Amino acid sequence: MADAAKQDGNTSMTRDVIILGGGLAGMTMALSLAEHGITSHLVEKHDAENMLDSAFDGRTSAIISSSWNMLKALGLDVALEGLGCPIRRIEVREGSEGKPLDFTPDDNALGMIFENQALRRALWDRAAAHAAISTHMGHGVALRDYGAHGVSATLENGVQLTGALMVAADGRASPTRKDAGINMAAWRYDHRAIVTAITHERPHDNIAHEIFFPSGPLALLPMHAAPDGKHRSSVIWTVAEKDGDAMLKLSERGFLTEMQKHIQGLLGDMSLAAPRGAYPLGLHHTTQITAGRLALVGDSAHGIHPIAGQGFNLGLRDIAALTEVLVDGARLGLDYGDAQLLDRYAGWRSLDTLMVAAASDNLTRLFGVPGKLPSLVRKAGLAAVQNTPLLKSIFMDEARGRSGELPKLLQGARV
Repeated sequence: MADAAKQDGNTSMTRDVIILGGGLAGMTMALSLAEHGITSHLVEKHDAENMLDSAFDGRTSAIISSSWNMLKALGLDVALEGLGCPIRRIEVREGSEGKPLDFTPDDNALGMIFENQALRRALWDRAAAHAAISTHMGHGVALRDYGAHGVSATLENGVQLTGALMVAADGRASPTRKDAGINMAAWRYDHRAIVTAITHERPHDNIAHEIFFPSGPLALLPMHAAPDGKHRSSVIWTVAEKDGDAMLKLSERGFLTEMQKHIQGLLGDMSLAAPRGAYPLGLHHTTQITAGRLALVGDSAHGIHPIAGQGFNLGLRDIAALTEVLVDGARLGLDYGDAQLLDRYAGWRSLDTLMVAAASDNLTRLFGVPGKLPSLVRKAGLAAVQNTPLLKSIFMDEARGRSGELPKLLQGARV
């Protein structure tokens, strides 16, 4: 595949927006803008072949109902039809015993679990075919420049791209954020997430399980059956940093035996259905998500513990809000890099991202306190929520992304 699809010939090097980072957030950002008539350069340092490797690596994303509204509004529902496994109920436990706190909606599913590779492929196919998006793959950024009247990015192959606004979607270690001198608060949890997938004897019944242990939570997320018909679930298992390497070195049998000790045979006999990967866990939150002609979205702006499955969904809320701000600004004749627009975006997103980050951090710390007394207190708290319909409703709205001032895309409408 060409390094820069649609880059030459009838495509100008000047576009409305330059998006740095071609992962899930970057591709969604480009598509969201394109569907509203805003052109963009989409830059990704990795080549398309590596980005679109079809081998399942165990990574999945939970797409909550408001995020699914957005993906449908962007025309992705046809490509993703049948690929997401619905979550009909969430069960939360303190340890492997005791009655769980359950969240079961009266109407639609709480969300769906997709393999990341399926999301990447659907986004790429639609973005690569869109005339409003110029893709530049396989080359990093050598130089970024922010001027009074526009921005530019010079790629490592010497190609210079220009636009009115730069959007950083280049991940937790965002070089664009660092280059702009934007500070962030960050800390490590001294934990690692072991990510994989399993096939199992018993059906999951579309239930997502979140089981809390002092060493960290273990999440079991329902997936569609494997090609051979076996029941399948995604696993995100938080373990102490000191145990991370050992968990990866265990044989398949040893790993599954250790897991069975924690889940007490919840899914019956199990086998690994994907490689095991380990990812360091931490939290980071930037002091600002905008600067002169620069906006941050997704992990470049904030990264949270996967305890609530909100990471990618939080990025989609950024993208929906920024799209709406830019479209509204264009209707008023404003420059896409206008400070008023960036201030509106920053104000819109600041409280929500801070609250989600704080909630995930507090949950991580609360359930990580060892001892019988803290465990009894947590179990009492779960029981109190279970028996209080109003509290359950509030938590369910949060889980589905229905609280706060929702951008139009998250309501399933174009801007």
